[in-house]
Amino acid sequence: MALSDYFKPVPGGDTAFTVDPPRIKFGVGSLSEIGDDARGLGMTRVGLLSDATVAGLEPVATAQKALTSAGIDVTVYSEVEVEPTDRSFKAATDFAQDGNFDGFVSVGGGSTIDTAKAANLYSSHPADFLAYVNAPIGEARPIPGPLKPHIACPTTFGTASECTGIAIFDLLEMEAKTGIAHRNLRPSLGVLDPSTMTTLPPAVVAANGFDVFSHAVESLTARPFTQREAPANATERPLYQGANPYSDLACLEAIRLIGENLIEGVASPADVALCEPLMFAGMLAGIGFGNAGCHLPHAMSYAVAGLVRDYKPDGWPSNHPMVPHGLSVIVNAPAVFRFTGPACPERHLQAAEAMGADTAGVSLDDAGDLLADRVIDMMRQTGIPNGLRGVGYSEEDVPKLVSKAHPQQRLLVNSPKPVGEAELDALFRDSMSYW
Repeated sequence: MALSDYFKPVPGGDTAFTVDPPRIKFGVGSLSEIGDDARGLGMTRVGLLSDATVAGLEPVATAQKALTSAGIDVTVYSEVEVEPTDRSFKAATDFAQDGNFDGFVSVGGGSTIDTAKAANLYSSHPADFLAYVNAPIGEARPIPGPLKPHIACPTTFGTASECTGIAIFDLLEMEAKTGIAHRNLRPSLGVLDPSTMTTLPPAVVAANGFDVFSHAVESLTARPFTQREAPANATERPLYQGANPYSDLACLEAIRLIGENLIEGVASPADVALCEPLMFAGMLAGIGFGNAGCHLPHAMSYAVAGLVRDYKPDGWPSNHPMVPHGLSVIVNAPAVFRFTGPACPERHLQAAEAMGADTAGVSLDDAGDLLADRVIDMMRQTGIPNGLRGVGYSEEDVPKLVSKAHPQQRLLVNSPKPVGEAELDALFRDSMSYW
């Protein structure tokens, strides 16, 4: 493709990419408009999902008022688990089935939005729980038809779940983090109101910001879509297509906004003027990775989150040990960027510059190191744990971490460099600590 040498055609590779843009409304005060939005989607009886903490905050009250003022019957479900599990997905599905709803609204973070996606799916198209779950853990069965309308209203900005057809959860019996991925899971509408972020603790802002950053960099540095095997059927291109020109535009701007605003945003989390660019960055990264896909940091993160023993982070409402998603991703990222830098050094250098690093006189050979160093500097300034040791792991845990990360082939094959168990072993060891 003439747009970039990175997309040079290869024998047997794809020659086209698909753009699936989400439907988004963005702006301060937009949450108060969802009554009109819900009516426009044909909703009359709504299941409103949230977690116990957010359910007591202003955003849920605003959403409920907007819906009832529009003449819509609303039932609130506040049992969503932060970092959801198969258990919590099944409980929300029971709520959805019993309520006989004709639409759903989710108000909260990615955990809430993902839970609403799952509840909508399994109540609309009942099946064995593992039927739709990604292979090799599940069957990866295609969703057989449309779901009910779903309006996703994030109160965080990291996951960009309102932009994607992906729902992530912990499968408890396997100690594995996995998910469901299909275009039909994408919400009907995402309503992004930056004023809903003003109660986030600083640590949550930091973790969200680095999740956004990693979404964007992983998508930018993913293998090009031209190196993915062309589908036998043109309608069967995967959600994760690889780096492409459309995603590149969104990802570079997302990285720039994080580099310019995250440190100050962590210091002043209640400042709407800082919430706005951070939430916009999350949206852009969601558009990017929703079409390109992530790779190694996210593949490794599922093992880090799934094998947690006793780490309990500050700022998260949870009744069990957990490594929040943004932390489980970014503790691996510097080691990954040093590893992947040689595969596409120009793109790593672009990312480092967008993140605020001084690239003057830097050789392409050092691009991965420069990006890693910039990330480490920002991790230290925002209170992120120092690598895997900071969230409770040691070298003794590496074999099990590898065994849990290696099945994430949907992500691993998107890496710009081939990755097997030996490479994962080295990456986890290099991620133990950075300073």
